[in-house]
Amino acid sequence: MKDIKPAILLFIIFTIICGGIYPAVVTGLANVLFPNQANGSFITDRRGKEIGSALIGQPFSAPKYFWPRPSATSDFGYNTMDSGGSNAGPTNPVYLQTVSDRVKALRDTGVSGKVPADLVQASASGLDPHITPESALLQVPRIATARGISEERLRKAINDGIEERQLGFMGAPRVNVLVLNLELDRLSQ
Repeated sequence: MKDIKPAILLFIIFTIICGGIYPAVVTGLANVLFPNQANGSFITDRRGKEIGSALIGQPFSAPKYFWPRPSATSDFGYNTMDSGGSNAGPTNPVYLQTVSDRVKALRDTGVSGKVPADLVQASASGLDPHITPESALLQVPRIATARGISEERLRKAINDGIEERQLGFMGAPRVNVLVLNLELDRLSQ
């Protein structure tokens, strides 16, 4: 019985520290040091209206926009309440058919040559907002035709929007599709 009293006391102390004080301090520091990131990295339009997050992909399917990496979330694409991949392995017939259908859809828009994996395979989270610069460049002819913008202007927008590796060595160069599409809308005005 004498061991239960210290155990209960330690449980209460650690619950207060780990469940209250530590999260409050970390949240407070994040809001002071990184306010944009701590609050969702929201992107606003010129009127100040929040239109999305730089951290969550959005579905774009119109020919005049860059298309994102496919989402594997259920119900609807980029569903943040259902984050996760499909769990289908690379030899699963359903997965192979899905990828084949996505490649065909790209080919039907005039895409030729090698198709980058990130245009036909969902990310592990199903929410990835980025595509590789190669995937963006592959879409330039379709968008130039749909918008009546020169391909050179689109390539410049892509190159200006490339986010380099984090800390110079983590990840790969990438382009945020929502940011890039907002730039397209700005260029078209």
